[in-house]
Amino acid sequence: MRALRPLGPRRLPAGRAMAAAGSGPGAGAGAGAAPVAAAGGSRERVLSPGTLNPAVRRVQYAVRGPIVTRALQLEQDLRQGVPKPFTEVIKANIGDAHAMGQRPITFLRQVTALCLYPELLTEPSIPEDAKDRARRLLAACAGQSAGAYSASPGIELVRQDVARFLQRRDGVPARAQDIFLATGASDAIVSILKLLVSGSGGVAHGGADPIPQYPLYSAAIAELSAVQLGYYLDEERGWALDVAELRRALSEGRRHCCPRVLCIINPGNPTGQVQSRQCIEDVIKFAFEEKLFLMADEVYQDNVYAEGLASTFHSFKKVLFEMGPPYSETVELASFHSVSKGFMGECGFRSGFVEVVNMDAEVQQQLAKLVSVRLCPPVPGQILLDVVVDPPKPGEPSYERFRSEKQAVLSALAHKARLTQEIFSQVPGIHCNPVQGAMYSFPRIELPPRALAAAEAQGQAPDMFFCMKLLEETGICVVPGSGFGQREGTFHFRMTILPPTEKLQALLEKLSSFYTKFVKEYS
Repeated sequence: MRALRPLGPRRLPAGRAMAAAGSGPGAGAGAGAAPVAAAGGSRERVLSPGTLNPAVRRVQYAVRGPIVTRALQLEQDLRQGVPKPFTEVIKANIGDAHAMGQRPITFLRQVTALCLYPELLTEPSIPEDAKDRARRLLAACAGQSAGAYSASPGIELVRQDVARFLQRRDGVPARAQDIFLATGASDAIVSILKLLVSGSGGVAHGGADPIPQYPLYSAAIAELSAVQLGYYLDEERGWALDVAELRRALSEGRRHCCPRVLCIINPGNPTGQVQSRQCIEDVIKFAFEEKLFLMADEVYQDNVYAEGLASTFHSFKKVLFEMGPPYSETVELASFHSVSKGFMGECGFRSGFVEVVNMDAEVQQQLAKLVSVRLCPPVPGQILLDVVVDPPKPGEPSYERFRSEKQAVLSALAHKARLTQEIFSQVPGIHCNPVQGAMYSFPRIELPPRALAAAEAQGQAPDMFFCMKLLEETGICVVPGSGFGQREGTFHFRMTILPPTEKLQALLEKLSSFYTKFVKEYS
């Protein structure tokens, strides 16, 4: 029996096809037909500014925004010999420790290198505890190779080690099945927000986050077509969190959306404050009363510099379980950590995790499905994370060197935090709160009316105008406070404290001199 030819348009010779396409009444104008361009012509793009997903337009991320683009252009100019009033661009806009000159912690890199190139296991100069750790991790990898996929939530062994780390930290049981490894904490934060908020279904959901805030939160909320509900931190009280302000933000938000999640950054970014234990208790009670899911961004938990109990880091999970029922049994919490910050500064490995507490079992299955779409986090990052949560122990060959390197990094950061506040506080018009934690300073600057008018004339926010002038004249790249949010009528900038001490001191003095000159010029 002869096979039937599939139904469809009959193929014509090339010449007849062209003639057919151009002949007959209404050719090419049928219902739903796309315009056909003449030979050598062009057609409209499928993806254009008019057809772009509108949620993407609402996404803003100041940390890598226009001022950084200009900084990269200036670097290129310098390489090509274009004369500038400075010899280098100092990118103090982002918390990238190694880019600022911080040396990697030896043990972290040794174990990672061994896993990536196992032939080094015969190298006598590498200590045996690093080799033992690498063998253990390689045995947990598929095919004993760091180049193989892992399970989507991460290597089971690493998740178990993270659980033990959290249990040591908090004195509270932790389970590997509640821990999801991720491509940095940022990826985990976006995954949790995807579960919580959207703009579909008739009622938009709202996410409450601090102002000033790390712009990942506002960007992710915009991308999900949800509503950002900003609550202001109190600058006059060292960027303290006030529950009364939380209530205001939530009450106003309920007029046009359904608030579902409360985001806390502790220690703060960009503000550098460390929340007190009492404040954390108050926030947990507020989330319980208002039926909000809590997201605790705790990636700077190792970066606490201020002395005294008032500046001790307390994890939200620890405080939640110390409060006991009903809070410990009902308040839903996701907490985040990363290898990009702390004493490690391993930003490029893109590794972090989220632990979920009191999450509905079916929802947790959906989270597992969501992370599986991206296959798995980078395995070298998972390996490095394991060494961070399970460092060398006293008595092991690598312990003393690891302890010394870690302490040196944190001591230097503590010194630079104090230095930043001291230098800025001497400059009339710059107001700088103590940098209690994290790795940024967020000073408030007074700008004269003529500077505000000049900024308006150029269509820029006043602090963007200041920061762009600073970059063009000094090569110092910082981020305007308007990219993080700030109270109306106030102006700030965020800069990292990561450069080496001598370079940081020179940067602070140069920036202070420029500010004084700028105010005089526009007064």
